[in-house]
Amino acid sequence: MERALGALRASVGRLHQLCRGLDDTQLAQGSYCRDRSIAEVLGHLGSSAVIWCRRLDDTLAGRATPDAFAPAVWEEWDAKLPRSKVDDALVEDEGLLERLEGLDQEDRARLALPMGPMTLSFGQVVAFRLNEHALHTWDVEVVFDDHAHLPEDAAAVVVDHLAPIVGFTARPAGAERRVAVRTSHPARDFTLHLTREGAELAVSSAPAEPDLELPAEAFCRLVYGRLDEDHCPPVRADGGVLDLLRQVFPGP
Repeated sequence: MERALGALRASVGRLHQLCRGLDDTQLAQGSYCRDRSIAEVLGHLGSSAVIWCRRLDDTLAGRATPDAFAPAVWEEWDAKLPRSKVDDALVEDEGLLERLEGLDQEDRARLALPMGPMTLSFGQVVAFRLNEHALHTWDVEVVFDDHAHLPEDAAAVVVDHLAPIVGFTARPAGAERRVAVRTSHPARDFTLHLTREGAELAVSSAPAEPDLELPAEAFCRLVYGRLDEDHCPPVRADGGVLDLLRQVFPGP
């Protein structure tokens, strides 16, 4: 839990440092996230922070968050000017982090936040926020640095919380196949089960020669559709498995 909070704190600092010096022309540039400018990516993170804070407060108070709340927040943030999206996002981003860090042990232990079909513990809330934060920070950073990658502290948390993400991001492979994946920094072994409906990811003991070996940060980006040929570190892949997985995980 503290590792995830520390990684989130570092990611928040990284994003703020990236964005504070950007001028209006740079904010209007396209990010890596398809059809979103840098300002719009920040707007997404800002509106998400507002929603996370409300859900945290409502859950701890024992009440349901109104269904209309999130759409109203999105509408408000969509209407903001680019500079306001960025400036306001940095404020809300820091505010959510402080809210998470400020929860005492009792509140952390009792938190059970509903999220669609899931119920998230405090640790899972932090991990989910870190997932979106680290990837969207990369969406901005890579505009200015083709060699940008996810920081190792963030990747070490994100890679351990990819299983539910795979269910959302995967597209049907057209045929069933099992892909053994081994990561480094940190070292992990997974089995990726491709199905006609999508994909499932499970921790497993990979064979001596897995189908795909790559850094953990690259595997995280692959699952989020952010590992194109121009932004891919050296990997070892059998046959066309990497090209196949890029089709399965097309990204934003």
